Amino acid sequence: MPRIVTYNVHRCVGNDRRLDVGRIVAVLAQLNPDIVALQELDVGRRRTGHVDQAWEIAQGLDMACHFNAALQVEEERYGDALLTTFPERLVKKGPLPGYPRVKALEPRGALWIEVEVDGKPLQVINTHLGLVPREQQIQAAHLAGPAWLDHPDCVWPAILLGDFNATASSVVYRTLTSRLSPARRLAKRRAPSSTFPSPLPVLRIDHHFVSPGIEVQEVFAPFDPLTRVASDHLPLVMDFELG
Repeated sequence: MPRIVTYNVHRCVGNDRRLDVGRIVAVLAQLNPDIVALQELDVGRRRTGHVDQAWEIAQGLDMACHFNAALQVEEERYGDALLTTFPERLVKKGPLPGYPRVKALEPRGALWIEVEVDGKPLQVINTHLGLVPREQQIQAAHLAGPAWLDHPDCVWPAILLGDFNATASSVVYRTLTSRLSPARRLAKRRAPSSTFPSPLPVLRIDHHFVSPGIEVQEVFAPFDPLTRVASDHLPLVMDFELG
């Protein structure tokens, strides 16, 4: 049964303020995923020792890796990645629109790959939305429109996942669930799935949204001594089958 994980890794700096890429690898390795969506990765940044965190994590898990830089200043990059053990190809990566009325907002982006699961194509889109509600709404509408989910190449089945910084009561959530279904509600087995903040998770702001053709078996957020400290988010895991 395929397993997909979304995980905001907080540039691999844990709640103990320690930078440790290997600890993020350990969290993911114990989950044994087939596809991983990561947010808040540093690539070549001085603050984290000029390490390519996306590549390091992919190497540690023996996965292929695609990275999208939402922010780039000279050689320093910051953004999101998709990792997988499945046959894959990059479909698209790029920025999401911001909210011009609020200056100096952190740039945001999205990354889309197609993977082959048991001979069947599956579209996977990873994103990390902003913090300002109006900004989030603009970005969610963009993702739901012809540039991404309504793109001619985005043929079901598809999974949109990531850190949306928005709960189920938000306009963002309603915008995306007008196109896709929230995996938590479809899961045949229920388990705790709040992801933030990791030491005492009370918010569900990381999500999987799925199209028809995906049978969700379980969604859960592993809560143990390692996941509580490795990042400020818990990973969110989804086990599924292609119908």
